[in-house]
Amino acid sequence: MYKIFVIEDDAVIARAVVEYIASWGWEARKAEDLTRVMEEFAVFGPHLVLLDIGLPYRNGYHWCTEIRKLSQVPIVFLSSASDNMNIVMAMNMGGDDFVAKPFDLEVLAAKIQALLRRTYDFGASAPLLGCRGAVLDTGDNTLRYEGQSLELSRNEYRILQVLLEQRGKTVSRDTLMRKLWETDSFVDENTLTVNMARLRRKLEGIGLTDFIRTKKGMGYLVEG
Repeated sequence: MYKIFVIEDDAVIARAVVEYIASWGWEARKAEDLTRVMEEFAVFGPHLVLLDIGLPYRNGYHWCTEIRKLSQVPIVFLSSASDNMNIVMAMNMGGDDFVAKPFDLEVLAAKIQALLRRTYDFGASAPLLGCRGAVLDTGDNTLRYEGQSLELSRNEYRILQVLLEQRGKTVSRDTLMRKLWETDSFVDENTLTVNMARLRRKLEGIGLTDFIRTKKGMGYLVEG
C-alpha cells in the first residue's frame, strides 16, 4: 500500500485530501506538528509528499529542501500562489509537480497515481527511520541530525536500526546480539557493551544526549 504524507496547515483541505486519498486504497497521514515535519516524515516513510507552500514557521520550499537532503520521494506542491515564478521555484527546489488551489480531488488523485506509477516501476526509495529529529538513512547507513551527518560503523548502525525499528519498546541484549551475529565477526556480551558505549558517545557528540536508555535487567530503549 502506498503511503502519502500531506503537509498542509488548512485543516479542512488536509482532512478532505486525506479522506479522498484513503478512498483510493492508499494510506494517508497529515503532518500534525509543522515544527517537526522531518521527524514525522521519517517515522511515516511515505512514498509521496503533498506539500503546501504557505506554511507557518517554515514554508514549503524549506521543507522540500530538507526532504531532498534525505530522499528522492516524489513531491507535489499545493498552492494558491500559482503564478509562473512560484511554479518555477517549486520545480527548481526539487518538486515533481504543482497543483494550484482550489483543485479538483479527482485531478489530484490522477496526478498522484501517475507519479507513483512512474516512480515505483523503477523501485522504491530507501526507507528512513527517525526519532526526536534524528533520521537514520538505511540507504547509506548514516544518521542525520540538525544539519549534522554521523558516520556509523556496521555494528553501530545495526544496533541503532533495531532500536529505531522497535521505537518505544525495550529491546533485550540477546536480540541485539542476534542482530550483530549476522555479521562475520564473533559477538559476545563485552562486544555489545563496547559498541553501545561508542555509539552513545557519537550520539552525544551531535547533541543526542540520552537518546538510548538502559532498562536495567531488560535491555535498551529509544523513546519517541
